[in-house]
Amino acid sequence: MAIELKRKKFKPEYAGQLNFYLNVLDDKVKLPHENPSIGIVLCKQKDNMVVDYAIKSIDKAMSVGTYTHYQAHTVPENMKEFLPDAEALGKML
Repeated sequence: MAIELKRKKFKPEYAGQLNFYLNVLDDKVKLPHENPSIGIVLCKQKDNMVVDYAIKSIDKAMSVGTYTHYQAHTVPENMKEFLPDAEALGKML
């Protein structure tokens, strides 16, 4: 699996770059008994039409998603029970 994290809006060339990585993974890393590699691009924003055209003829399994960036010390209320705070993370490291 290849995951790319982009700090900007999705660009069509990201699909080509990910396709390259997936080809290398399948050729050089994947073992014969394993399934073909899949890829995910996580971007700050995306336009679904642009994504559809960018990956339309690529034969590798890939997806494009978006993420939300929170301030370094801010954990959303609904996630506080699942995520450690900054102090707890520091102790883990």
